[in-house]
Amino acid sequence: MRAMRGVGAVAAGLATVVLVSGCGGGDGGDAKPTAASSSPPVSPSPSVVPPEPPPAKLTAEGKVDTLAEAEGWLPDEVASAYVADICATLTDQEESGAGAVQWLTLNETDAEHGAVLKAGVPLLCPEWSKTVTEVLGAGVRFYSDGTYRVTAKPGSAAEAIAPGVYRVSGALEDCYWERTSEGGEILDNGFATSARDITVTIAPSDGQFTARGCGVWKPVK
Repeated sequence: MRAMRGVGAVAAGLATVVLVSGCGGGDGGDAKPTAASSSPPVSPSPSVVPPEPPPAKLTAEGKVDTLAEAEGWLPDEVASAYVADICATLTDQEESGAGAVQWLTLNETDAEHGAVLKAGVPLLCPEWSKTVTEVLGAGVRFYSDGTYRVTAKPGSAAEAIAPGVYRVSGALEDCYWERTSEGGEILDNGFATSARDITVTIAPSDGQFTARGCGVWKPVK
């Protein structure tokens, strides 16, 4: 009988433990797990792209070099440096009394260098723009010392001159000129030890025109 009581006592104790455990959860077996709280999703901030700096403004030299590169002028030279050198030379020639027009006519009348000067001089030394336009301007050619073949269409030939009226002016000393036939006979000539203005008319029938020590002959319009 003690054994039965002992077993009954143990069973009663277990029942008590089970009852207490069931009550400890509050709502018992019907309790539902609480969902974990979460923060609302945060959109990533868009990446900020800094604005591109404005392109650097070209200097006058840069404009000359850019144009020369685009046109294919003077591939073996720095165009702006060439123009700057010509600007300085024109000033030196004028100050020395030799004359900027005469120097430019004698030295820089080929098409490629002329194109660079007509584009670059107004940017780098605008004070010489008029002289460059006068010497290298559209369709106008000046003539210095030399012998020229007379032809109706000289084009770009350096040794040819068109018929017409030509004039040289300034402080002229020991200026000699002559017009000759195709066979070389002198048709007209002149020599001035001192003069300020000489005008010569070259006829279509002339063969050659020659000048020595006269400076620059300009066509008279």
